[in-house]
Amino acid sequence: MKDFLYKNYTLLNDSVIIMAAIAAIISYKKFKNTNVKYFIYFLIYVALVDFLGGYKSFFSEYDTLKRFKEIIKGTFFDNNYWWFTLFWNIGSALFFSYYYYKLIVNHRFKSIIKVTCSLFLLMSFGLIIIDINRFSNAFINPINIFGAVLILMSISFYFIEILKSDKILGIVKSINFIISVAIFVWWLVVTPLIFYDIYFSSSDLEFVRLRRMVYLLSNIFMYTTFAIGLIVLKPEYD
Repeated sequence: MKDFLYKNYTLLNDSVIIMAAIAAIISYKKFKNTNVKYFIYFLIYVALVDFLGGYKSFFSEYDTLKRFKEIIKGTFFDNNYWWFTLFWNIGSALFFSYYYYKLIVNHRFKSIIKVTCSLFLLMSFGLIIIDINRFSNAFINPINIFGAVLILMSISFYFIEILKSDKILGIVKSINFIISVAIFVWWLVVTPLIFYDIYFSSSDLEFVRLRRMVYLLSNIFMYTTFAIGLIVLKPEYD
């Protein structure tokens, strides 16, 4: 089973992301008058980011595009770390902070999210400018860690607000709660791996396999939860 998952990592990972995006499109009409519509936009965005992030594989597989592989060889675009740093590590943190800013009512929580988000954005682009070479050749761990903290903090504020309100009575049927649990669990599981990314090389194949398995199983859990939640659950109205 482990060998099957490892060998088919890309196919399985892309499949669950696409599945969630399709579920989002199908359920859009149901949620178009709620904040969940922004989350639906995000799932479609994630699918596009994942697809376009594989541009190097396109250049290798299709004869008509092979000349582009030579053009970008040795340039800033030779690796796709910059793409996922910008559009996932930074992009997802900004989206989730915005999403929970919209959901949360408490003005103090909203202010903290706003300030933290601004600091995260300034720090991220500051680190990119300072070390532009690393930006194109590897992930910048401080950005990943700060982004994870921002997301977990925003979700925690949402949970605290729910616990203090009567919304807790219908929590099992809440699409925003289900989404939040899936995201929260995902980040709790994958964030520790960031501290061990220095071992992510061909010299430690066991860690490479472990890292891939953790990410794949986490993605399957999270995106499947999104898809089921969007299809099964009903919209929430204030």
